[in-house]
Amino acid sequence: MYERLKDCPICLHNDFTNFIICKDHLVTEESFAIVQCNNCGLKFTNPRPTLENIAKYYDSEEYDSHKKKSSGLVDIVYNVARSYSLKKKIALINSLQPEKGKILDIGCGTGHFLGYCENNDWETVGVEFNDKAKSIASELINGTIYSCLDEIESKKEFQVITLWHVLEHLHDLHGTLKKIRKLLMKNGSLIIAVPNSDSWDCNYYKSIWAGYDVPRHLYHFNKLTINILAKEYKYKVQHIVPMKLDAFYVSLLSEKYAHGKNRFFKAFNSGLKSNRWAKKNQDNYSSLIYILTKK
Repeated sequence: MYERLKDCPICLHNDFTNFIICKDHLVTEESFAIVQCNNCGLKFTNPRPTLENIAKYYDSEEYDSHKKKSSGLVDIVYNVARSYSLKKKIALINSLQPEKGKILDIGCGTGHFLGYCENNDWETVGVEFNDKAKSIASELINGTIYSCLDEIESKKEFQVITLWHVLEHLHDLHGTLKKIRKLLMKNGSLIIAVPNSDSWDCNYYKSIWAGYDVPRHLYHFNKLTINILAKEYKYKVQHIVPMKLDAFYVSLLSEKYAHGKNRFFKAFNSGLKSNRWAKKNQDNYSSLIYILTKK
């Protein structure tokens, strides 16, 4: 089952243009259209699977955030990059909130990030929509893992709320952001990491860019559309931090989609080009971390 959106998920205008056709390389090989709003510029997958039907598109042993163990060279590369990224993430959070309290990670996967948080004296809570990943996370961390945000009481008790490559997956974009605002403390930090549709690697790989990841990725953000979304919910984008390793991993997957095999040298070269280009072009790296605070 699919649903066709008649209004833009951000600005609610109903004037958009067909942008590109992409294939689901992970599970079904189906093709999906991405359209672009002519008002705010947001690109989004349309039509898209319904909330009730989306689960089957995650049903793959290759889906990284739901894996417990690694197998194969690409997985090893992913896990080395993940370990490095986790250290950078916790360092970033500790710098934003020196007095440690409660942290909520939405879409926490198998719980590796929350495990790092606990090792740094944070009180952890997670939300994970996939039952298999939730079960793994529950074994890994001491904090509670919920199946949805509605299970958490709407009190402003979290100093930090994170969505690491999760915002682009949420069917109810506005409803989720409203709930997050109720849960975040007055001086808390909302941290959102998403692929950047203005990056060099997106422009280079086009329809096979792994950052599109249709139909799991419902929205395809850039700096402008994140700022529009932040403004609507009365947040201010305080900082934007690049995720430079993502250029290499995304390029590696894109090369595999294009050629049916791993091309490490080519992917490494594309990752370098993407990061060098971003340094000269408004820091438009492959993925970006947005640090938001309440106005």
